[in-house]
Amino acid sequence: MVASDTGMDLWKARLRHGAVAGLRLLIAGLLLGWFYAWAAPLAYPRAKPLGFGHGMLHGALMPMALPSLLLGQDVEIFAPNHNGRGYKLGYICGINVCGLVFFGAAFARPRRQPDSQAAVGERSSEP
Repeated sequence: MVASDTGMDLWKARLRHGAVAGLRLLIAGLLLGWFYAWAAPLAYPRAKPLGFGHGMLHGALMPMALPSLLLGQDVEIFAPNHNGRGYKLGYICGINVCGLVFFGAAFARPRRQPDSQAAVGERSSEP
């Protein structure tokens, strides 16, 4: 009976972990979709050709458009009124910076502080 109880507890823990992860993903998607819906009208002006800076902004916002696109909304991810190469280079840089920030934060590991006793022991062994 102990083995089955342990198996059941493990199954419940995995189910709970999966449900929490799914809920976090849902909340993050809703927040990103809301932020994109708020920022898009400000980020896509129609009055002038857009250059490198707007390209970078649009590239950074593009991954945030995914939740809105999945929900069936037709949102902009690339400005039709751009100045050409400068905008496109900015767009590529924006996507890469967004990926660096997102994946850098997701996979960053905190630095380990040296153990205080080991550091004291190393210092005391020096002449």
